[in-house]
Formats: sequence, C-alpha cells, structure tokens
Amino acid sequence: MKQQTIMAPPPPIDEGLADVLVPTAFVTMAVLNKLGAENDLSLTLMRALGILWDRRPRMSELADYLGLEKQTMSGLIARAEKKGLVARAPNAEDGRATDVFLTDAGAELVKRLHAQTQQALTPLTEQLCASDRQQLQTLLQRMLESRKR
Repeated sequence: MKQQTIMAPPPPIDEGLADVLVPTAFVTMAVLNKLGAENDLSLTLMRALGILWDRRPRMSELADYLGLEKQTMSGLIARAEKKGLVARAPNAEDGRATDVFLTDAGAELVKRLHAQTQQALTPLTEQLCASDRQQLQTLLQRMLESRKR
C-alpha cells in the first residue's frame, strides 16, 4: 500500500516582503494609469492590447485571460474597434468563434506604449546596477510563472 504524502501549505509571505511588494505594485500601477490617461486608454484595454501584440486569440480566450465576462469583453473590443486599434475576424478553425487582432494603428500604439512604459519605469530601477536589475527581473519572472501553475 502506497503511503500518501501530505504537503504542508506554503508559509505566509514575510511581512517585510509584503511591505515592499504592495507599494511597488501601486507605484507601477500609477505609471500605467498615467500612460493610459495620456493615451485615452483604460488599464484593461492596455492589457488587452499588450496581449494582442504577439498573438491572435479567440474573443473567449482573451476574455478568460483578462478575467472578463463575455459581454464586458465584447464592449471593450467594440470600443477599441471604434478607435481603429483592433479588428475581429472569424476563426480559421471554427467559424463560430471570433478572433481579435491588432490593426496597424493598434500595433503602432503598442510600440509607442512599450517605449513610454520603459521610459516611465526607468526611475524606479536606475539606481540598481545591471546585475541587480537582471536578478530582479529573474525573480519577478519566477514569481509570475508560479501564478500559471
């Protein structure tokens, strides 16, 4: 008979780490909110455009990724279509499904937003040496990857 191994839950986050992560998130969100306002974009639309940069998902996949209801997703994409940033087309494999993708204007905006974001976030990390910035990137990537499990 096999013995079952019961895994203990992970320890709670260290208070000091939480005290750094939370304000870091707030500062980062403030930068993104400012860029969104300057470009007449909501944070959710900015996220959607970023996702569409390198893929052409079905509307339902995009809604799932963003954690939005189908109706909310349709409204968001309709507003983006009116701005000329995205377009919809029937999915090649399933004609009942709809793909969403960036237009040329949308792709240009995403490039511009990417550059603006890098410039706006630079003051947060410019006092770090190159190896510290690389280590921070590695740790944050690992932290985000753990969400996918």
